[in-house]
Amino acid sequence: MSYRNGTYVAFDGNGTINPTQGDMKYYGLLQKWNTDKRFDLNFSDSHKKTYQVNDSSQKRTLEQRLLERMRNSKNMLLIVSEDTNWDRGMLNFEIEKAVDYYKMPIIIAYTGYAYILNPIGLEKLWPKALYDRIKNNTAKCIHIPFKEVVITAAISQFSVHNEVGDMLNSPMCTYSEESYRNWRLL
Repeated sequence: MSYRNGTYVAFDGNGTINPTQGDMKYYGLLQKWNTDKRFDLNFSDSHKKTYQVNDSSQKRTLEQRLLERMRNSKNMLLIVSEDTNWDRGMLNFEIEKAVDYYKMPIIIAYTGYAYILNPIGLEKLWPKALYDRIKNNTAKCIHIPFKEVVITAAISQFSVHNEVGDMLNSPMCTYSEESYRNWRLL
């Protein structure tokens, strides 16, 4: 079995290959935070560990490459925005495999929010596979804002290796108000 030390980042491609559009721009920002020494974020991006897949690749080839990346991942960082689609593209496949087969905790990072204290109010943003797994209580999730300081904390704390006690036994976990105050987000 491979050593699972990567973070698998998932997002809705929004039907575009333009990195400045849709949810791809948030993945680009995440990569910038990860490589720029002015930021604390530092994680091993599972997508950088295997061969890249071309847009012209067959669906089966793409799925196999994604599964290879998940096998080496300790957690999933799921970027969710107002543009995230209910049931389009590969995102539901990725969530399904992460939860059902690889038992990865999911760090759900919502764009456009300073803090997340009540994630049930955000269920309209969830892709179908996430919605189903939260409702049937099979997903282990923490709901956070798409903020560098919070993502840094969550990636370091939530993994298949370390689930911070009972905190991730629920699909509806959040950080406390005190945590957000300490990060100066409240």
